[in-house]
Amino acid sequence: MAKVTDKEGVAPGFFIPDLCAPRPVFVMILLAQLIVIVYVLASSALPRFNWDLLGTCSLFVQWVVLLSAALLCQSRLLFSRLSLPVATLGSLLLVMAVTAISSYVALYLYPQINRATEENWWVLRNLLVALVLTGILLRYFFLQQQLRLQEQLELLARLDSLRSRIRPHFLFNTLNSIASLIMSRPAAAEQAVEDLAELFRVSLQESHRTTTVADELRLCELYLGIEQLRLGDRLQVQWQVQDEAREQPMPSLLLQPLVENAIYHGLSLLPTGGIIRITVKFHRGEVQVNVDNPIPALARSEHGHQMALENIEQRLQALYGSAAGLQVQPGAEHFSVGLHYAPGAAL
Repeated sequence: MAKVTDKEGVAPGFFIPDLCAPRPVFVMILLAQLIVIVYVLASSALPRFNWDLLGTCSLFVQWVVLLSAALLCQSRLLFSRLSLPVATLGSLLLVMAVTAISSYVALYLYPQINRATEENWWVLRNLLVALVLTGILLRYFFLQQQLRLQEQLELLARLDSLRSRIRPHFLFNTLNSIASLIMSRPAAAEQAVEDLAELFRVSLQESHRTTTVADELRLCELYLGIEQLRLGDRLQVQWQVQDEAREQPMPSLLLQPLVENAIYHGLSLLPTGGIIRITVKFHRGEVQVNVDNPIPALARSEHGHQMALENIEQRLQALYGSAAGLQVQPGAEHFSVGLHYAPGAAL
């Protein structure tokens, strides 16, 4: 199996983040400046705050931080291929080399430093400070990476649990449809079994595999083919699928349960059947889905829909947070369910 990497070829589990990204750089600059301010406050009296020292230290520290971040960013791919201890040691040595070179450059540009302290001891002090702070920062990066991995594993376990609740319900309903065909239409029942095998091959795929809207539409078509054999002309489907939406990511078993509910708690209860309208579009960075189905005049309750709807809503919240939602619109003769999510906002 191919190793999963990000767009730069770095494995997602590597503990050093992308230090070329704006946010990490801003955080490093801010923390470095706070350390400089603390140092200057400890070195000068408040009534005679040493602004010259603040400026000089800020220039030196920010230069070391930014140069180290740039070199770590460029070396990230190389370090990601090494073991954790070797990558950590390499990062420490890189930062210390930057600190040593920058210190000697500072001594050359600011000869007054030599008058305030001995050259070698000043450089050694800078190296020790850089070693301690870099070690703390790398430890922080490692703990953050472990926390992210734990959160991802918990999320995957939660999603697998939610998916597993859908499957038995899905299987029983489909088998009931096939059972109703065995005596009256054995050839159709045989075709339905073949469709069910294909349908389950698709629906039982590994949960980490990325599925698209097109994959989910295929799943729905297989399921509707089985139900068409049972319901005949009573089942009619109107598709309105935007071409741009087909290649967008969609969690597996998200659309099919909505279609299944539309049949079992709506259309199949009507002697004359009806039309299920399925709309899928991609608008302003969001995938928007709507499933509308007729219901019997006396069926005013959403009770039959609750299990699948609650399951889907929980999965959307787990995957996309506030960038997703599910809306239910029960009516006198129709039941409509809409959902939306932003693929780019996946947690």
